[in-house]
Amino acid sequence: MIDPKLLNKFIKVCERAAFGASKFKGKNDKVAADKAAVDEMRSELNKIDIRGKVVIGEGEMDEAPMLYIGEKVGTGKGENLEIAVDPLEGTNFAAKNLPNAISVMAVAKKGCLLSAPDTYMEKIAIGAGYPNNIIDLDNTVEKNIKLIAEAKGTKPENLTACVLKRSRHDKIISSLMDLKVKIKFIDDGDVTGVISTVDINSPIDIYLGIGGGPEGVLAAAALHCLGGQMQTRLVLNTDDEVNRAKTLGITDFKKKYTISEMIKGDVIFCATGVTNGDILNGIIDKGDSFEANSFVLHKNQKISKKIKNILKK
Repeated sequence: MIDPKLLNKFIKVCERAAFGASKFKGKNDKVAADKAAVDEMRSELNKIDIRGKVVIGEGEMDEAPMLYIGEKVGTGKGENLEIAVDPLEGTNFAAKNLPNAISVMAVAKKGCLLSAPDTYMEKIAIGAGYPNNIIDLDNTVEKNIKLIAEAKGTKPENLTACVLKRSRHDKIISSLMDLKVKIKFIDDGDVTGVISTVDINSPIDIYLGIGGGPEGVLAAAALHCLGGQMQTRLVLNTDDEVNRAKTLGITDFKKKYTISEMIKGDVIFCATGVTNGDILNGIIDKGDSFEANSFVLHKNQKISKKIKNILKK
């Protein structure tokens, strides 16, 4: 198990990253917002007594100053941990002061997080309480929807699907509309989209479509704690993307991953709101301090809670 005493330290990592990004809310500069989040996250991580390695980051080492895949973080003492980060999920949301920008991270023991390259990933996810393996990426949209409706004892038109609004999803959207399934479109931020399937206050029954690979692993970490189901598959369109996957030890490029293959053992998941959103409120400036609202999970401790902290700037 990950030392429970580290939980509050990881929460602070996300709080500081969210605060950094919040300074650029509505300033139409997503690069500056992202960099501010990265700088705060890296600084805070490096204060913690861990031997940490970023396995899900924002690209390769030559793309610094982002937290890159393979970067060592922490003081170099303590537990050997793997870390998945997205210092600012929803960069456009922050830049335009729109809902659902968050800072997010997941932490697991060494060897327990899938090292996914920074490429696209097919995803399908549902909440808790369904028969195992009820959904499958190789099923048609119609089949997946009908199986879920059957399991819930309802009709497809009573279901709600969350889909990233992109032209690549036109066929999925058309199928959902033919089935009269309600659709919640999102413009960005598919970590929040996937997590919404397990949120009892959310109407979302299923998430489906293609989004970022790193975000897929982060969302899987949350579902690992909350009992949802998810299946993913990397989308590798170029030789460069294939080579990046190979360097991370991936050899089966068509493999479908379940949550248990992406996340093993204990995991800590933290997300802090940058802007107000469906799951969390954003950073509130209080002059010399700021209020941060976070969603926190620790699998082995069975912790699932939302917390509010006031921190000095």
